[in-house]
Amino acid sequence: MHDLIIVGGGPAGLTAALYAGRARLDTLLLEKTGLGGRILMSEFIENFPGFPGGVSTQDLIQRMEEQIKELAIKIVPEEALQLDCKSKSVKTSLNTYNAKAIIIACGAFPRKLNIPGETELTGKGVSYCATCDGPLYKDKNVVVVGGGNAVAEEALYLTRFAKSVIIVHRRDDLRAAAILQEKLKENKKIKFILSTVVTQIIGSNRVESMKVKNVNTSVEQNIACDGIFIYIGYTPDTGFVKDRIKLDTAGFIITGEDLSTSEEGIFACGDCRKKTLYQMITACGDGAVASDSAYKYISK
Repeated sequence: MHDLIIVGGGPAGLTAALYAGRARLDTLLLEKTGLGGRILMSEFIENFPGFPGGVSTQDLIQRMEEQIKELAIKIVPEEALQLDCKSKSVKTSLNTYNAKAIIIACGAFPRKLNIPGETELTGKGVSYCATCDGPLYKDKNVVVVGGGNAVAEEALYLTRFAKSVIIVHRRDDLRAAAILQEKLKENKKIKFILSTVVTQIIGSNRVESMKVKNVNTSVEQNIACDGIFIYIGYTPDTGFVKDRIKLDTAGFIITGEDLSTSEEGIFACGDCRKKTLYQMITACGDGAVASDSAYKYISK
């Protein structure tokens, strides 16, 4: 029996573990793929407080890991498969762990376009991580699909390698922060195709082109390219809590101000919960609040 189980080792889970350790809670952290989570898809973070000029994502996560290890947080590389709210237990493929309270910080994964050619050519020119695959496209022509901050950041990163970068977005303007949009427009390698959706990805063994359609005129055209990077949002990794706690229609966990869920003693933080801003700084803030709330719950 532990005081606290934290499911997920991204920024939210790591921060929750930090606060739990400082509160001297006997804490177990479950992480299925490795500490850091989805944020490791970004090579560099420019908007985290205290780091003028930005900070390497890998370095920041490594420092967070060192912090929680100093507090004797037990980290177990197992995937949470089932949550039992009544007994406050988490089942993995190897064990069942029990605690007085549970924090869910399981994050989210990239959403797909679900168009012909996407699945077949994933890993063969279709990617969801420019940081992972960008260096493979030196002097190539690539496309980035989407309009948010991630699109802007990854498009700018790809210009380090690619010959040209086309941003395709279904709306007539981007949703990225103004400062990022300014950087995009200043970069001569970047072009925009707006009010347009990708309807098919074409290629035999690798991506060769894509078919797009203008949402206003319905005019279609083929655009040659060597790679397509897709950033159209994320789906919460909350399958193991479905029908256990209250979720919204998209699968995000609904929480109160103290980050409590619909079930007593179960809390949620980070990208897996419903909120208005999905950033590393808000994930860390979530982790602190969830851990404090769990501590107060356990103390009662």
